[in-house]
Amino acid sequence: MVLAYGVVVLLLLWFHSRRPVNVKFCSSVTSRILWLMNWSTGLSEEEHCTVERRDASLTYAEFIQQYAFSRPVIIQGLTDNSEFQALCTKERLLEEYGERLVRLSTANTYSYQKVNVRFREYVELLLKPQDQDCLGSDTLYFFGDNNFTEWGSLFEKYSAPPFQIPGTSKAYSFGIAGSGTGVPFHWHGPGFSEVIFGRKRWFLYPPEKTPEFNPNRTTLSWLMETYPLLLDVDRPLECTIHPGEVLYFPDHWWHATLNLDTSVFISTFLG
Repeated sequence: MVLAYGVVVLLLLWFHSRRPVNVKFCSSVTSRILWLMNWSTGLSEEEHCTVERRDASLTYAEFIQQYAFSRPVIIQGLTDNSEFQALCTKERLLEEYGERLVRLSTANTYSYQKVNVRFREYVELLLKPQDQDCLGSDTLYFFGDNNFTEWGSLFEKYSAPPFQIPGTSKAYSFGIAGSGTGVPFHWHGPGFSEVIFGRKRWFLYPPEKTPEFNPNRTTLSWLMETYPLLLDVDRPLECTIHPGEVLYFPDHWWHATLNLDTSVFISTFLG
């Protein structure tokens, strides 16, 4: 055990010396080793949920009339992605995509910096629990910048939510991230988000209510430092989504995310 611990430390120190300039390796050696030894490391869950949940009996007409242009909703059992989930285990993804390059983005509101690494390198060395004091601008995160040529065969197995807003087309954003990671508040067009493995907590504000946040701080630091000081009237809509649930967010709604576990997730943007 001591020998294995030493080998991991040397490996991490070696990788640390090769990391891209201006991107910090944002957790302690101890937390990185614990994560490498335990894939399921996660944060406790806040049961409070203020986003309405509906089941698969929700009709398309109800979706358009009640949610599409006005408020978020979580829909349970809308699709069956058990086949896609089986293809997204750590072992299957490393076997199929381990040597391929993926593009990582900094986990701040504007995702300014992009870095290309091998997928295996990301999973084994960068995919780790987030430290509260790490900046989002110093954290590398795999989401959004997917190579649809190389990953296309995987996305073909995904069953997207069947509801669509007239005049829009679908675009996928696939991601994998460690517990405590996430993206601080930002907004874009409407879409759906689904967790394949893990749990993801969402915080949402309507377009007319800009949240108080630092675009370079993480969602975790916002949750620990700013959220407790908010009056009830200033708190966001919030909920944790689990596998088998799909969250819909309308156009221009502010939202921040926090992965409570090492999570595999996919979003369907309607542009």
